[in-house]
Amino acid sequence: MIFRRKREIGKAGLGRTAFATVISLIYFFPVLWIILTAFKSYADALAIPPKFIFEPTLENFYSVFSRSYSAGAEAVDTGFDLFFFNSIFIAGASVLLALIIGTVAAYGFSRHPLKGNDTYMFIILTTRMLPPIIVIIPIFLMFRVTGFAGTYHGMILLYSAFNLPFTIWMMKSFFDELPREVEDAARMDGSSEWRIFFKICLPQVKAGIAATAVFGLILTWNEYLFSLLLGGRDVRTIPVAMAQTIGGDIGVRWGLLAAIETLFLIPVVLVTFLLQNQFLRGVTFGTIKR
Repeated sequence: MIFRRKREIGKAGLGRTAFATVISLIYFFPVLWIILTAFKSYADALAIPPKFIFEPTLENFYSVFSRSYSAGAEAVDTGFDLFFFNSIFIAGASVLLALIIGTVAAYGFSRHPLKGNDTYMFIILTTRMLPPIIVIIPIFLMFRVTGFAGTYHGMILLYSAFNLPFTIWMMKSFFDELPREVEDAARMDGSSEWRIFFKICLPQVKAGIAATAVFGLILTWNEYLFSLLLGGRDVRTIPVAMAQTIGGDIGVRWGLLAAIETLFLIPVVLVTFLLQNQFLRGVTFGTIKR
């Protein structure tokens, strides 16, 4: 009876694993197709029906860095090296700045709430609800007046401002989950508020910081509109480089576009992989009672 029960449980677990594997493959297939297309020649990328078996080539990746594209297409300047540096520098700096300011603000809202604290939090969140296209005109005018257009510090401040509401809301929820007994004991022993924040609270929300950083990085990394309209020629990011491969006399350069997208995925995948333990703890923080 016991062995039969174990076999039934094993079969059920195997079925769930197989079902999860099929669903994962369905979701991963578009990414896999992009990667495969990056290694196809110009003719193979346009073949009908699509080719799953082909002779791989690195021509598209050479074209990305050599700023040219051959195989029947006119030359195109992708500017990938500059755009790639811009994406890493702007996204990294803006996420870091938003985390520093947002974490301190979230701690203040959590531990020292003001009168009408929920109203303030709602107002902060509403700034993130607005689609970027709605606020692009006033932001464009402000950037032109202040001279921030086409500068690194202007783009970093802009992305930090848009990441800040999300960061405050995320980090406040993590601080709210922390027990306050240890903090009260530290205050009775004469610890300052900053010491309590850095020595007691901050180490306990490392998972939340990792989860917030990953989400903020993804949002900033994929942003297109602000980079196109406000970045200027030398401060634009990779999504703009992707758009430059679309159009012209031959239409979409699928191989070149897929190569850029493949390289575009690598930094975010690496960061998520390196922070996966903290990230999983962060997104499930407070849902499992210990």
